[in-house]
Amino acid sequence: MAAIVYQTDKRSGITYAYHSVSYWDKEKKQSRARRTLIGRVDKETGEIVPTDGRNRKKQEAKVPAKPGPMAAEKAHRSFYGATYLLDAIGEQLGLTHDLKQCFPDTYRQILSLAYYLILEDSTPLYRFEKWGTLHKHPYGENITSQRSSELFASITEEVKQRFFTLQGKRRVEKEFWAYDTTTLSSYSETLRQVQFGFNKENDRLPQLNVALVFGQESNLPFYYRKLAGNIPDAKKVHHLLEELDIPGYSKVKLVMDRGFFSEYNINCLYRDHVKFLLSVRMSLAFVRKELDAIYDTFRSFEHFNEDYELYCRTVRTTWNYTQEHPYRGETVQESRRLYIHYYYNIDKVAEDEKAFDRRLFALKQELESGKRVPEHEKLYQKYFTIKTTPKRGTKVTVREENVSEAKRYYGFFALITNETMDAVTALELYRNKDVVEKAFGNLKERLNMRRALVSSEQSLEGKLFVQFVALIYLSYIKKQMQVKGLLKDYTLPGLLDKLDVIECFEQPGKSLRVGEMLEKQKQLYQDLGVSLPTSL
Repeated sequence: MAAIVYQTDKRSGITYAYHSVSYWDKEKKQSRARRTLIGRVDKETGEIVPTDGRNRKKQEAKVPAKPGPMAAEKAHRSFYGATYLLDAIGEQLGLTHDLKQCFPDTYRQILSLAYYLILEDSTPLYRFEKWGTLHKHPYGENITSQRSSELFASITEEVKQRFFTLQGKRRVEKEFWAYDTTTLSSYSETLRQVQFGFNKENDRLPQLNVALVFGQESNLPFYYRKLAGNIPDAKKVHHLLEELDIPGYSKVKLVMDRGFFSEYNINCLYRDHVKFLLSVRMSLAFVRKELDAIYDTFRSFEHFNEDYELYCRTVRTTWNYTQEHPYRGETVQESRRLYIHYYYNIDKVAEDEKAFDRRLFALKQELESGKRVPEHEKLYQKYFTIKTTPKRGTKVTVREENVSEAKRYYGFFALITNETMDAVTALELYRNKDVVEKAFGNLKERLNMRRALVSSEQSLEGKLFVQFVALIYLSYIKKQMQVKGLLKDYTLPGLLDKLDVIECFEQPGKSLRVGEMLEKQKQLYQDLGVSLPTSL
């Protein structure tokens, strides 16, 4: 086997390059090597300069090339600190392994694009070449806009589902999964799922929806789904449960906000034996009915939680479960166990009452001035008695009983669940759901997805997948920053920039060398749960 090896003369400090051919010595029964001098290595350029071994350039022709690997012509210096961090996280989370399993021919390109999206914030993909030249990354070569489009189009639904299955198996089955949706506005007129609907950002563009599922303890996403933009949240849980069954997930536990509440959704969750924790509106009749039974004693001392400064109570009740069997022509009705956790915040009562009184005052002024707003007619009728006479004009009096009824439930909020737990545990689980909301912030801002700037279905699917991979890395880093208290000193982009400036040096025939690191940089690696980069 042939190779080029390097050896430094200790007296002169000159490094020489040799052409080495390995062979088996039958007499000594061991591997031996024959070396032929090629030349010395220039310290500045890394080039091999032909020489006779006494630091004199050969006047004769260059040594003819022999079979074997050729040395690189130039040394290369790259930014390495941040991409090394992502390499280490990918190995630790099994991301690199799972991507290689699913995309054996293109996983390095997917990783390099994900790294670029993370480290270059909202810079468009056509700037990849400049970034790739300056950084050491998994693919190691340029990815043109045309190549990235081809890569996106090659990512099929079948392979994505396989990746979701591999990642899902790495999550703890006992933990709750947070589930939420966001809207992505689009200028495209060709994407089928881009529709007008309720836009959570209040812009006037058509949109598509993206649903994310996160592990609440790991804070890592492992599943997403693209949805048509005109489908409300309350219609999506059924489809989610169907799709989660495809990768073979079991023991599903979901945490959702009140936008997902509907009788149909709750029945679906019971039908599929899914544990859930869901926020509900205080205006629901069954929620108010159970609270009214304990209302007068709710604010007693034994129900006060000092850590959260809230009064907490739990009520066990039943859910009237209904399941239709259209083929049998029958409907099954049963009672299922349900827990309602109530919470009361005194400070919020004052805020809500003040806001409500300001609203009543504004409505009263509209009536007395004769500048009625058509959209407010129901409120006028509910909260005021209005009398108009030719001499006295319009006289408005407040309906105190209706106002008192409206204020009765101020300061309260409620969670429902079908799993046994105390009110404080339920509250902590629900508040952890903000990992999804933060993830959507990362998805839109740092991953350049506030506007879906693609024109084909295939490109959109592929770009969403690569950005989802990038989101896993960001979620891990954000979680570690939170655990180690780094958020008070660093922003996520600031931390990555701090590590990004660490360089590595690659020379022909030599192993990679890592540049000097500051103590703060070393500490960041340790805090992020990653070993320090070392020269190979």
